[in-house]
Amino acid sequence: MSVLSTVVFADISGSTSLYETLGNERATEAVTQVTQWIADTITSHGGRVVKKLGDGVLCVFGDAAGAVSATTTMLRQQHERQGRWPLPLRMDIRVGVASGEVLDVDGDCYGDAVNVASRLCERAGPAEIWATETTVLLAGTAPDAWYRKLGLMDIRGKAEPLMLYQVEWRENEAPDSLTMQAALVSNFAPVDSILGQIQFSWHGVNKSFSSSDAPVHVGRANHAQLCINDPRVSRLHARIDWRNSSFLLTDMSSFGTWVRFDGSDSPVRLRRDACILHGTGQMALGVPFTEPSAPVMSFQVVGTRVHLG
Repeated sequence: MSVLSTVVFADISGSTSLYETLGNERATEAVTQVTQWIADTITSHGGRVVKKLGDGVLCVFGDAAGAVSATTTMLRQQHERQGRWPLPLRMDIRVGVASGEVLDVDGDCYGDAVNVASRLCERAGPAEIWATETTVLLAGTAPDAWYRKLGLMDIRGKAEPLMLYQVEWRENEAPDSLTMQAALVSNFAPVDSILGQIQFSWHGVNKSFSSSDAPVHVGRANHAQLCINDPRVSRLHARIDWRNSSFLLTDMSSFGTWVRFDGSDSPVRLRRDACILHGTGQMALGVPFTEPSAPVMSFQVVGTRVHLG
């Protein structure tokens, strides 16, 4: 019999590079310890560990609020733990959360929510929690957690794009710069007293977005606000958020994004990572600037307040 449940996929981000750095034996020991810690943390917060998958854990909760509380606590604790570890051993955790009917068969679980949670975990960046709209609605207000609308995204295996949210766990984030839980998800809206605008141009096409338009998606998908028809560009290649009065670019692609700010000779390479966009510059999608035919888009940011330390 299927039961309404909330599924959590959590895995270690960048574990492949860990094996390259530490070697198989040391990396296996480190990954195993963190994976077991993830499982223990989930169990202590009322979740059921279905199975461990190498560098990841599949879990099920009876309620969405418990899943949100457990995962935000887990990432917060992992952040604190990493501060005491040597740099080569530091590992971020990424999480996908989805709610729906789940079928339990001999201790394993099956259902659409299981598949979606796995896909969200794959798409989430290091130290990020991605959740479906259903999960956010069911979870409601959670202590020390905020929700940020990511927008509609294609998920492999789903016929229609899903509305997704990022669950923010960082305690030093100002709540008024994040989307807060409201009566309905449609009422979620970022609150920020500083307004910004960002302009893009490529191949004679110019587009401008305000901070209220965020998130803005870049990619080959037809519903991306910045649709770039080039085979080297992923369907959903990057996301631009309005965060703490700045535009934040997050790479979500298969091959990466390069950002070159005017006045700097060294491009910033993003691989499932993020950087603040400021001033003017260019971004290369899928291949670096050194590739003569690289799809390059120019940008200009105005009206933002950027803190560079």
